[in-house]
Amino acid sequence: MPEQRVTRVIAIVTAALVVLVTGVAWSKVRSFEDGIYHVFAPSLGHGGDDGALDILLVGMDSRADAHGNPLSPQELATLRAGDEVASNTDTIILVRIPDNGKSATAISIPRDTYVAAPGLGKTKINGVYGQTKEEKRVSLVESGMAPDEAEREGTEAGREALIKTVADLTGVTVDHYAEIGLLGFSLITDALGGVKVCLKEPVFEPLSGADFPAGPQKLNGPQALSFVRQRHELPRGDLDRVVRQQVVMSSLAHQVISGKTLSSPATINRLQSAIQRSVVLSSGWDIMDFVNQLQKLAAGKIAFATIPVLDESGWSDDGMHSVVRVDPHQVQDWVGGLLQGQAKGKTEELAYSPGKTSASVLNDTDINGLAASVSEVLTSKGFSTGKVGNNDAAHVSRSQVQAANADDVGAKAIAKELGGLPVIASTSVPQGTVRVVLGNDYTGPGSGLGDGGSRATLARSSNSGSDKSDAPPPSPILTAGSDHPECVN
Repeated sequence: MPEQRVTRVIAIVTAALVVLVTGVAWSKVRSFEDGIYHVFAPSLGHGGDDGALDILLVGMDSRADAHGNPLSPQELATLRAGDEVASNTDTIILVRIPDNGKSATAISIPRDTYVAAPGLGKTKINGVYGQTKEEKRVSLVESGMAPDEAEREGTEAGREALIKTVADLTGVTVDHYAEIGLLGFSLITDALGGVKVCLKEPVFEPLSGADFPAGPQKLNGPQALSFVRQRHELPRGDLDRVVRQQVVMSSLAHQVISGKTLSSPATINRLQSAIQRSVVLSSGWDIMDFVNQLQKLAAGKIAFATIPVLDESGWSDDGMHSVVRVDPHQVQDWVGGLLQGQAKGKTEELAYSPGKTSASVLNDTDINGLAASVSEVLTSKGFSTGKVGNNDAAHVSRSQVQAANADDVGAKAIAKELGGLPVIASTSVPQGTVRVVLGNDYTGPGSGLGDGGSRATLARSSNSGSDKSDAPPPSPILTAGSDHPECVN
């Protein structure tokens, strides 16, 4: 059966941004909102002391629209969705819109994240909604409640359980809730005229329908579904799939913010129709206040990130299910630090990802294979590979990282990965690249020292020295705001 899990887009954010970039009257925003299906979620907060809004965006693996109407056979075929009934929430994103005019943040939670959920114990987070809903529905039907009413109350219980689970995991109180079904992503992508993406390598994966060349390209709605649906044959599996989701959302957000695709009434009408058919929104959400906050947001400054994981290929406690293992305390600390940094406007640092930097590694010692070993370490962390070999330039007295300027974000990241090497400014190093020169003093990752190894061992094999952490490298942090999306796996 084709892969069922697909991503969703920030639909209500898109609707509000239409006002900012096109000058559409408030009555038009109200017409957007009036046609959206609203739900009650009692556990939602009302904004923190700083006035920031924390919004939980959920993508439902559903074969119906937001109003409960089943998709047509033609729609199911176009989306390669099949007819399976499902209530999984396979896209879970926490968005913070600040009140201080700084950058917004969108934090992805992988669907297989193993969490403690109210009433369920430890389980995958994408099943919290559906499991809770079904248990509640069955219990109510058995107690004599009408099936339709039991379905509604079960659905409300599922939403509540997911909201509480995300709050417990991240330490962030959710203020608003937005939900979109299977069809919505395709409709909204088409309404905006498609989405720009870029692939490092060509892909062909029949289960998802992904069949794309390498390089930059523009996808329509169904193609975009296949792009974000692919999970097999990716280097990091579901984590790379999450990065694809973020790339698509970043590209769509940039299109809306830039206003390039919203210059015609026809586009706006298509977007309104897509949103009204696809979006479920929590009640009590003052959209005008939301629009006012977005007006303070510098265009394009939306950072997309993924929570840190311990093991992307872990197992549940009973050994029966493959899961993504996380440390809740680490997640809360990371989320807190990310949001604080975003509130201070540290856009460049937060937007940085290792793939943006090409790292050359040069060996200035007589140790065979040292440069190749250290280069493997950097590649495993996501940095692009540059020249690897011996140092033919001036001899260095100590190991160092050279860059066009000493404040280069990529150089600092590489220096940190290699044990705190100094960053030296060099006019001979082009922008966007870093040159690592290894001297006889180097004892960091890939040296064979500090991990029970030895340089003698390294010298015997140039392929033996990659020090890969047990935990996978963190997913890159992306930002909306470019006509040239970053290339991904």
